[in-house]
Amino acid sequence: MSTSNSKVATFAAGCFWGVEKAFKRKFGQQGIETRVGYAGGNASDPSYQQVCTGSTGHAEVLQVSYDPDKLSYEDLLDFFYRSHDPTTKDRQGGDIGTQYRSAILYHDDEQKRAAEAFTDKIRPRFGSAGVATTVDPVGKFWNAEEYHQEYLDKNPHGYECPTHFERTWEKIVQRYGGRL
Repeated sequence: MSTSNSKVATFAAGCFWGVEKAFKRKFGQQGIETRVGYAGGNASDPSYQQVCTGSTGHAEVLQVSYDPDKLSYEDLLDFFYRSHDPTTKDRQGGDIGTQYRSAILYHDDEQKRAAEAFTDKIRPRFGSAGVATTVDPVGKFWNAEEYHQEYLDKNPHGYECPTHFERTWEKIVQRYGGRL
């Protein structure tokens, strides 16, 4: 994104292919740009194969560049929580491992405060299931290999995690026994 006031947000919500597709489907008309990659770990320039072992500490992440005049960070946070299962630790559907954790990876103190406040606000909606999502500094973002970028656009019949779809808050409250 080439605008001078563009911002970047980074989310971990399971397999990055489905996360990217969901965000592009929802916000593509608002001009977002996306990159999938790895963050939150301790290895330099990790490969997909290394991340899949769980030994690097990295999560598969989506980095979203957006224009805050068209789209707010809170809108992205809201969709993040409604587009995956934040109640499971290190898992989305059949994908299991630390690389599939749920995390908001903030880029500055303002994002940290907003992510923590938003998480506190929506926590009751998930009832006794709780929220396993962590709010962590992004650290270094490493681009995933090129074949992972826009993978489901290039491979429309490729694997897509069944947890990546948009839910309403009412359905979430009903599913988890929470409250609005």
